[in-house]
Amino acid sequence: MINRKPLKKAIIATAIMAVALTVFSFAPVSFAQLISPNDAPSLVQSQTGGEGDIKELAKTILNFVLTFLGFIAVAFIIYGGFLYVGSGGNDENTGKAKKIIINAIIGIIIIFASYAIVNTVLRAPQGSGAAVTTSQ
Repeated sequence: MINRKPLKKAIIATAIMAVALTVFSFAPVSFAQLISPNDAPSLVQSQTGGEGDIKELAKTILNFVLTFLGFIAVAFIIYGGFLYVGSGGNDENTGKAKKIIINAIIGIIIIFASYAIVNTVLRAPQGSGAAVTTSQ
């Protein structure tokens, strides 16, 4: 019988390090600078990556979060694949691996749907609320 505890701990530690590296690699260096309320809007736009509109900033943040969740779902598929290959024909481990893979695939489908909804809603034109009338 193979002791899987060290392997499981190593996989979890590697996943945590990969997540931390991914999160901190996207953090801009300019977080150390503080923006005062008297700064020009162009400075605010340069500090947020050119985003002057709150909708665009929200879309950028949500797209980043959804991309991050996609990476996590792919990591679960890889983890489920390792479990499936290493199950050695054990029906309990094979079933657990299949369940992890299926749930990760469902998660990816939900992430794609969320991405489509977020980008559709945030790109929708804003109406003035007034009816358009034609003059004759």
